[in-house]
Order: sequence, then structure tokens, then C-alpha cells
Amino acid sequence: MEENLNENQNKQDLNNNQQKKHFRKHYYRRNFRKNQNQQNNANTQQQNQQTLNVSFKKVSIIVPLFNEEESLKPLYQEIKKGLKSVNCDYEILFIDDGSKDKSLSIIKDLAKFDNKIKYFSFRTNYGKSAALQIGFKNATGDAIITMDADLQDDPLEIPNLLKKLDEGFDLVSGWKKKRFDPFIKKFSSKFFNFVTRILTGVKLHDFNCGLKAYRKAVVQTVDVYGEMHRYIPVLANWKGFTISEIIVKHHPRKFGTTKFGVSRFFKGFIDLITVIFTIRFIKRPMHLFGFIGLILSIAGFGIAAWLTIEKLFYNIGINNRPIFFLSILLIIVGVQFFAIGLIGELIVHNTQNEKEYVIKEKK
Repeated sequence: MEENLNENQNKQDLNNNQQKKHFRKHYYRRNFRKNQNQQNNANTQQQNQQTLNVSFKKVSIIVPLFNEEESLKPLYQEIKKGLKSVNCDYEILFIDDGSKDKSLSIIKDLAKFDNKIKYFSFRTNYGKSAALQIGFKNATGDAIITMDADLQDDPLEIPNLLKKLDEGFDLVSGWKKKRFDPFIKKFSSKFFNFVTRILTGVKLHDFNCGLKAYRKAVVQTVDVYGEMHRYIPVLANWKGFTISEIIVKHHPRKFGTTKFGVSRFFKGFIDLITVIFTIRFIKRPMHLFGFIGLILSIAGFGIAAWLTIEKLFYNIGINNRPIFFLSILLIIVGVQFFAIGLIGELIVHNTQNEKEYVIKEKK
């Protein structure tokens, strides 16, 4: 009896061992296949990333900077990583906007080991718009990427910008949807973007993002000065270029402090007025000044007519009434605005130039 029980127990243990071996075998085989598939997918994604085909022959990376000595070396390495997946030639242009630290010497050291690096250094600080203008003038690529040097813009977004640009757009602007900035900066930026979007009619979420991609024709056509760098999409849209936008990564600032103070918002507001005038009225100043002058003159003549009626029919004196002097002021100012509009029209008529028209194609 005991022998039968032992024999049954041994058979049961043997079956359990065989089931465990069978389970392990299939478990490892299944996991091996799963890991192999994951590895194949990763390799496929890496190959796709490494073989990003674009129609551009050369890409110019323009980096304006001011006192960014700590960021330059890691920025350079990240730019190289971002360009690995792009199958075209490239150049990197560092525009030193009069830095007082070791930024220029670091750029020179990098240029010794990489002949694709070019640099321009200002004697004093002229501003970001001037730096971009020099970069645009000296870029040799048929596609241009701009980015800030503070490592908040992600160079790994370069392939995404080029891919979007290659869809047929002339300008692709980055959108820092998730920002790592102080609250006041984020709030003021949202307000600025909202006002610019309403007044210009250009539907972008982030006009001031430094990460942008352009075709060569855009940077050859648009003039940048003052604080106009944030309005390049508006100026390009006015010239008839097509514009798009993609979401890009934004990083917290690692080194140094921001180079833009509160004054930039006042300068930006003045430049916004300039841009609106440039877009809508530069070729038709009479539409602006003549309209304002006409409204003021009508208001002045209307007040004067009412005062005349009161004098004639109700014998109410007008000599010492402030509203009488207001009517005279409105008439004079209105005529002056109208005259400015006429002078502006004469200037436009005599300075008309074919270079101001952007030709897309010709035969």
C-alpha cells in the first residue's frame, strides 16, 4: 500500500516538473520574441530617424547669442545630434551680439575642430534683430533654422521643423505650448501673442519662439531691425509666404539669466504699431491719414455748424465757449492729417520699385 502511494507521489512530482519545464520554455520563448520585436521596432524607428529625406541641399543653423559661455558647448553637441538624422549638408552660424564673457573664445575653439562652424562677432550689443539679419545675409543654405543659445530651445526639433517645411510651407514657427518660464513672463507672452494675433490676423500661438525654419526666399525678402524679429511671421505673411506652426519642446534655463527685461514689451508694442502700419498702409498712406483727417474735420465742422445754428436762431454766444475752440482745433488737425496723407502718397508714387514685389515663379 505504501509502495503504491509513493509511486503515485513520484508520478505526480514528475508531471509537475514537466509542466514547470514546459511553462518556462514557453515563457522564455514568448519573452524572447517580445523582446526581439521590441528591438526590431526600435531599430526600425532608429533607421527611419537616420534616413529622414528632405528636398533641401543644405541647412543653415543660425544661433544669435549674448553672454552664453556656459551653454555653447552643450548646445553645439545637441545641434550635432539633431542634424544626424538629416541627410543633407549643413552649417552652423554663431552670431555673437557683443558678448562680454568668454563666448567668442569658446566659439573659436569649436570652429578649430569643425569647419562647418562660422561666426560673426559684433563690437557692441545691437540686439537680436541685428544678429538675425547678419545671419540671414550670410547663410548659404536653402533652408534656415534659427534658435536661441540658452538651451531652452531643443535642437532635436530640427528634423521636425525641416519635415514640416518640406511639406510646402515657406516658414514654420515653433510653439512652446508647455513653457518653463516664470509666471509673469508666461502671462505677458500670452497677452502679447493674443494682441498680435488679433491686430495682424496671423493665426500663430507663439510669435516670439526663437525656434523657426525658413526657406531661403523668406530671409532674402524680409528686413529685420529694431525688435522686429518677433514679427517675422507677420512680415512674411504680408509678402505672401505660407506659414505653419508645430509644437516644440521647451526646457528650463540651465545657465545664466534672461537677457530681456520689462522694456522689451514697450519696444515690442511700438514695433507692433510699426508692423501694422507697414503691412496695411505703407503703399496707401492716404487710407490711414486721410481717413483720420476726414473724421476729425467732419467732427470739427459739425460742432461749428451746431454753434452757428445756436447763434443765429437762439442768439447764444460762442466766442467764450470752449467747444468753439475745440471745433477749430479739430478742423485744423484734420486738415493736417489729410495733408500728411497726400504727401505720403506723393512719396510712394515717386519711389515705386519693382524690387518691392515678391515674384514666386517666372518664365
